[in-house]
Amino acid sequence: MRVIERAAARWSIRLSQRGMAQRGSGRLGSELIELAGTLDWMNLTGPPLKGLLREFSLTADELILIHDDLDLDLGRLRIKQAGGHGGHNGIKSVIEAIGTPEFVRIKIGIGRPAPRQDSADYVLQAFTREELELLSPCLDRAVDALECLIHRGTAVAMNQFNVREKPEEDAGAPSG
Repeated sequence: MRVIERAAARWSIRLSQRGMAQRGSGRLGSELIELAGTLDWMNLTGPPLKGLLREFSLTADELILIHDDLDLDLGRLRIKQAGGHGGHNGIKSVIEAIGTPEFVRIKIGIGRPAPRQDSADYVLQAFTREELELLSPCLDRAVDALECLIHRGTAVAMNQFNVREKPEEDAGAPSG
């Protein structure tokens, strides 16, 4: 939801609650944009998302889903075209509801829980102030990635955003 809120603010789209979603419509250049973020549990996202796609006469290949990912370090971003659910119950719900895994995802890394910590508890806990400081630039990059996906397509966005940044101490080191 944080990325949706940032995109709405950047693109001057007013969000309002309709049902179990924060939704808003607007334009990004010449493109009509429909932003929606669920207010329900992520694991239950599929059926309402299917309803939104039907309401706006959209297909799965026009969907860009933004979600958290335990397999990415906190603050990492990855764009993926299609694929399975990878154990993510929210993605599983979406795939089951819309009948296909063929949609674009922007994954936001939240890292792995500590040993012996339950994954479900981990994803539901609030971020610490330090974690939010690490996450904030990633959320801005996610809005940049969303804009690139809309204007330039999946291949360009993946090439631009699925890169691992060099650690700061290596950035100025000569290669050899």
